Amino acid sequence: MRTMNFKKSLFAFALMAFIGFSASAQEKPSPAKTAKGKVGSADITINYSSPGVKGRVIWGDLVPMGEVWRAGANEATTFTTSQDIMVEGKKLPAGTYGFFVIPGETESVFIFNKVAKQWGAFEYDSSEDVLRVTVPSQETGTMEERLVYEVKPSSFEIRWEYGKASASLSN
Repeated sequence: MRTMNFKKSLFAFALMAFIGFSASAQEKPSPAKTAKGKVGSADITINYSSPGVKGRVIWGDLVPMGEVWRAGANEATTFTTSQDIMVEGKKLPAGTYGFFVIPGETESVFIFNKVAKQWGAFEYDSSEDVLRVTVPSQETGTMEERLVYEVKPSSFEIRWEYGKASASLSN
């Protein structure tokens, strides 16, 4: 009888541990996201990890102003264009790039780097930059709990917390 109760208890414990592990494994703090769109005939794809605000101050605290930021969480964000495009009037050849941002209160710098696959910005090397453009950035009245990229027919933008920055695109 004791052995039977012990086995039941052990089974119940194992089941609860499995359920707890499965539930926590499904909750990703920075889920992988993709933003896609067309600019003329060029296909644009932005792959990123989307962290949440979670009650934190983002701009100027979690993400320092004036420093290179990986523009997402985990691996560096990637920006892919199927054809040559113009970003803020400057040519960006077709390809996949590591995408970084130097945030600022009124202007930010968008960086397209040759090294697409890298962890965060820890090994970021500015000598590998293909293009840097200065874009307007601003505070908005709309709260974005999760980092969001959006590709529009003539621009793309990044939004998080109460901040937003966008760049014009054409081809």
